[in-house]
Amino acid sequence: MKFPNPYTLKQIALLIDCEFVGDDDFPVLGMNEIHVVEPGDIVFVDHPKYYDKALNSAATIVLINKEVECPEGKALLVSDDPFRDFNKLTNHFKPFKVANAQISDSLKIGEGTVIQPNCFIGHNVVIGKNCVIHSNVSIYDDVVIGDNVTIHANTVLGANAFYYKKRPEGFDRLKSSGCVVIQDNVDIGASCTIDRGVTGDTIIGEGSKLDNLIQIGHDTVVGKKCLIASQAGIAGCVVIEDEVTIWGQVGCASGITIGTKAVVHAQAGISKSLAGHKTYWGTPAQEAKEHLKGLALVKQIPKILEELKTKK
Repeated sequence: MKFPNPYTLKQIALLIDCEFVGDDDFPVLGMNEIHVVEPGDIVFVDHPKYYDKALNSAATIVLINKEVECPEGKALLVSDDPFRDFNKLTNHFKPFKVANAQISDSLKIGEGTVIQPNCFIGHNVVIGKNCVIHSNVSIYDDVVIGDNVTIHANTVLGANAFYYKKRPEGFDRLKSSGCVVIQDNVDIGASCTIDRGVTGDTIIGEGSKLDNLIQIGHDTVVGKKCLIASQAGIAGCVVIEDEVTIWGQVGCASGITIGTKAVVHAQAGISKSLAGHKTYWGTPAQEAKEHLKGLALVKQIPKILEELKTKK
């Protein structure tokens, strides 16, 4: 998320009431998660395991819960609770806005687009030309939809990221300030849910087709001309490259990449990145041919045992 105007390090420190290391007027341009940070961004880190990754990232301002040596050319915001203060900044720069109509007056809509009854469309939504939005679709604030898109009934675009910090009193949600981008010529089935990014975008690429009952997590990027079948669950921060096919009831862990033109058979469980141009099956997902060979060999075990008995 980029701020509407540049801020100084001192101004940001005053907003969250914390100490800082760096020049008062060190420029701060935005805030982002570590996988999408750019120079001028704030990134937060609150666990020693990730200190080095955050300090060495592209972010030039690190919101951290320990006094450490500041890398050259960067600045630090030193907080007793970076998670809490990152949420404070989200609340300040991207506060929740209450809807005052079923379809916001701020909607920008292209020629030939049809919106069926009982849809909810939030603030600052953009919908392109020749789209069909079927009944009871909910489109939250800031969603961007391209041309020739079809979205079927009861789908939700832009719900919060599933991102929580466990505390003694319960789970504390990391607030979401990103959005959802649906590119041209995408079809989305009934009762799908596509979560907004925490600070960046969740993207469904041009020409991709989603069946009914699919969950796409925050900050996930689906490439061009992908096919995803019913009841697939894709976690956050996944990269699905172009022309990937994912069949029904596939589950996918967060932060991995599925390569171009990969095919994942039904009910597979994807726990690590998969190379492109291959076919996968099973849990954990592995190349389908090798997995089937293994199953065939397992079926030979009773026969082998019988043969061993007769040789005694």
